[in-house]
Amino acid sequence: MSIFHHEQIYRSTELMQQIKTFKVTIGGAGALGANICENLARAGFANLCIIDFDRVEDRNLSTQPYFKADIGALKARTIATHLYRAIGVRVQAETQRLTAQNAHKLLKGSNLVIDAFDNSVGRKDIKDWAAQQKAPCLHAGLAADYSEVIWNEQYRVPSPTNDDVCDYPLARNLVMLTVALTCEVAINFVANKAKNSYTITLADLKISEYV
Repeated sequence: MSIFHHEQIYRSTELMQQIKTFKVTIGGAGALGANICENLARAGFANLCIIDFDRVEDRNLSTQPYFKADIGALKARTIATHLYRAIGVRVQAETQRLTAQNAHKLLKGSNLVIDAFDNSVGRKDIKDWAAQQKAPCLHAGLAADYSEVIWNEQYRVPSPTNDDVCDYPLARNLVMLTVALTCEVAINFVANKAKNSYTITLADLKISEYV
């Protein structure tokens, strides 16, 4: 029996075959990116790439799928190792910082790019590349009790500066809701090329279409 047995019953054999070869590149291996990568892999995506130069810290363990033993290790390589050991999916790990200069090299060939970076500079570099290449790109972001999953055509970079801040409010439940929504939007894109954008507010557990 396939490890994706239940997913296949829900999605259909045809969609699962499409998902298996559909290349998704994820920018960032933090709270959103690492969990999105794991969620997609466990949903049947087998052509994944994740980009992050950062290392695991103890403060990451409550919202990111790492272990105490991973502290100090490169995030992208670590999540790739975990997923191979768990379900046999080989994730391509790029352990360098994405920049405007190397964006094309790191992102080319992707059927979908998901931006889950924690800073505006990286987000802008992905947005600009996707706009230039007319490539499908989905941005997932968090702020306190609010999150958004927005396609590149509607997306606005939060800030013109490098705003990677370590100390900020973040609830695990908002992370997981955003991850699930991002992955469902990605699957809907594979299935029918739909590009729906959404926002989530945790206080009232509300998902709204972004217009």
